[in-house]
Amino acid sequence: MSQYDPAHIEPKWQQNWAKAGLYNTPDSSDKPKFYDLVMFPYPSGNLHMGHVRNYAIGDVIARFKRMNGFNVLQPIGWDAFGMPAENAAIKHNTHPDEWTRQCIAHMTKQIKRLGLSYDWEREVTTCKEDYYKWTQWLFLKFHEKGLAYRKAAKVNWCPTCQTVLANEQVKDEKCWRCDSLVQEKDLEQWFYKITAYADRLLDDIEKLTGWPEPVKIMQRNWIGRSRGVEIKFLLKTKDRRPKTKDLTIYTTRPDTLFGVTYMVLAPEHPLVEELVAGTQYEPAVRKFQEKTCHETMAERAESTSKDGVFTGSYAVNPATNEEVPIWISDYVLMEYGTGAVMAVPAHDERDFAFAKTHNLPIKVVIKDRNRDVQSQVTDEQAFIDEGVMVNSGEFDGQTSEQGLQNIGDKFGQWRVNYKLRDWLVSRQRYWGAPIPIIYCDKCGTLPVPEKDLPVKLPRDIKFTGEGASPLTQSKAFLETKCPKCGGAGRRETDTLDTFNCSSWYYLRYSDPKNDKMPFDPARAKQWLPVDQYIGGIEHAILHLLYSRFYTKFLNDLKLAPTDEPFANLLTQGMVVKDGAKMSKSKGNVVDPDAIVEKYGADTARMFILFAAPPEKELEWSDQGVEGSFRFLKRVWKLVSGSLEPANKLRGSNNQGNRDVQSQVPDHLIQKKLHQTIKAVTQDLGRFSFNTAIARLMELLNELSKSEKLNADTLKVFLLLLSPFAPHMTEELWQLIQNPEPRTCLAGRQAQNPKLKSIHQESWPSYDESLTQEFELTIPVQVNGKLRDTINVPVEASQDDIKAKAQASDKVKPHLKGKQIVKIIVVPKKLINIVVK
Repeated sequence: MSQYDPAHIEPKWQQNWAKAGLYNTPDSSDKPKFYDLVMFPYPSGNLHMGHVRNYAIGDVIARFKRMNGFNVLQPIGWDAFGMPAENAAIKHNTHPDEWTRQCIAHMTKQIKRLGLSYDWEREVTTCKEDYYKWTQWLFLKFHEKGLAYRKAAKVNWCPTCQTVLANEQVKDEKCWRCDSLVQEKDLEQWFYKITAYADRLLDDIEKLTGWPEPVKIMQRNWIGRSRGVEIKFLLKTKDRRPKTKDLTIYTTRPDTLFGVTYMVLAPEHPLVEELVAGTQYEPAVRKFQEKTCHETMAERAESTSKDGVFTGSYAVNPATNEEVPIWISDYVLMEYGTGAVMAVPAHDERDFAFAKTHNLPIKVVIKDRNRDVQSQVTDEQAFIDEGVMVNSGEFDGQTSEQGLQNIGDKFGQWRVNYKLRDWLVSRQRYWGAPIPIIYCDKCGTLPVPEKDLPVKLPRDIKFTGEGASPLTQSKAFLETKCPKCGGAGRRETDTLDTFNCSSWYYLRYSDPKNDKMPFDPARAKQWLPVDQYIGGIEHAILHLLYSRFYTKFLNDLKLAPTDEPFANLLTQGMVVKDGAKMSKSKGNVVDPDAIVEKYGADTARMFILFAAPPEKELEWSDQGVEGSFRFLKRVWKLVSGSLEPANKLRGSNNQGNRDVQSQVPDHLIQKKLHQTIKAVTQDLGRFSFNTAIARLMELLNELSKSEKLNADTLKVFLLLLSPFAPHMTEELWQLIQNPEPRTCLAGRQAQNPKLKSIHQESWPSYDESLTQEFELTIPVQVNGKLRDTINVPVEASQDDIKAKAQASDKVKPHLKGKQIVKIIVVPKKLINIVVK
């Protein structure tokens, strides 16, 4: 009997599958479609175990669906633009294009070693001209529809990457790529008007029934739609009259209007200048504004700061006619609402903390139903729940819910507001799709004509990582003709944020060779939406929100067949080691190549799928890898050993008959086999890969006890195992199917790579009647200690179970001479006899 040798088996079958085009997907088929997609990788140079987990999950789903009669599309490609390649070019004195292509070549070899059933004929690479031409074309469509515009704005600036970051790309005040502290800067930038789709993006979350609830909550919170009122407060100063007469605020809590004791403006609010210029308060206000300039919008949004400065001016509360002081503080953002808030410290936690710090009045206007007003006045926290209106004039006695509507109706105008801001898409870097815009002193800002796409990246660039966009160095790139007047023009030197490339790639897979348009709508209709999308939860806001925006826009253009890109979403957990995320700095990185080299790809796949449920964090275990390898060696030994002449399989033939019900004579093996088919089928349907593998391990234990195994029993076992360990099961399948000496197998496969594969077989079915249990094994305890087990019919009564337990020869000695106090029967679980 030969030894299990993955180093020989796996490359052989990978080559055979590739030659046969086994996983190339036809566009037309009489089978139902299933679009299975993992988030495509950035070509950083090396796979990590997180990649392996992601791809293994996707591949098991794809193989399972194919065997269940689906025409499965599982493509792969490269999210190839971005900062890391440009930084690597600076570090290694090479070109980003060369660096990226080298990384892709290496990672392609790594991916193919894992035996993943990708359709490589549909491979896309976002940095290639045949792809980014269409990313630019889509920019022109956004521009044509008024959804791409340029404006001066405060932006998040990464000093290390020397580029702008969208709000979504700032994590804990740091750059999402390099972890540098983000600064704020004023620049002319290009934006996509994603806010025009805010309502649809929010409302359509309800359609996403196949998405995890945490991801949907994150998107709802990011869009942040709120219903409130705009209320005008009359401005009043002590020594002069301002030009502006009113201060407009936006609030979602008009029920608290009578409790306003001060106002707060954002430091950059245009009214601040008018209020403090030439007053004694100006120096302090200017100093505070300077301090705020060094804080990012993201930092301020998350801030718990209680800092602020009085402006010397007042506003008149329209409900009470009381004058309340106007302050500035960095916790108020100009980007949200009107950049001004009414402060009600009795009923808002942040306002309460600010008022306490600056000794400002606190006025209760909503009473806790279970307390008196006086006891609330002395509270050390705000009352933010619903209650009864007090100190609110004609609205006293109303519920706060009634007061909210009635006060809003009387004193303000109802409005809908959003936290979502337009998507900043400009980047001051080289390695991205150039924004197809030309500036002409005579004609203004003009889009590049579609016939002139793509606007190609120039090669005459030196990469230093310093200063403005590297594209400003290239005279040949910068200088061009105006498409309108033919005079001198200059190109836009910003490139598009790489999230533009990843926001539509799933559509390109449907028609990757099309050179006339991004994709044929008819081809897209065949495949969209993606039936199962797989990737990390860290993409919940960025990539997933932008992809939904792109798809809705393309659906409006009659290009995309649906307005949601991904029907179902699986967010896999992180792979950690020693309790921490794998990283080179921590020295806890596990190299996938080393695992494949030592144990084989099937072992890597088995471990990564068995160690934890896919949505949970996975703790790396060298012992766990060894355990998976031992399991596969046991499978090899059982099946290949059964093929030895002395152990000739019963029922071995070339007919491929898998009628398990009639071919398995041993009724216990037959029952276990059918139970396992049912359980594994259900487990794979709900992505419980770890429990499916556990059931296969249990079945192997049962099969190993049998002296003579039926060939069809082993075939079914291999079919169930094949999505997890595709190489080994292919080899063993061919050994069972072909009676010729196995030394000739490799030669036969080389001559005929289209020899039918196990992965072209159908998934085994089960007989429901054979999955049922007719007898239960129940532990018998005496005073909580196990004394025996008994077998009883499933329908046995409690009296029958008690009688059989007391009649057990192993139990009787523990009952002799003792009084039975009670007998506890836990149905189908155990029986405990309590004695004294």
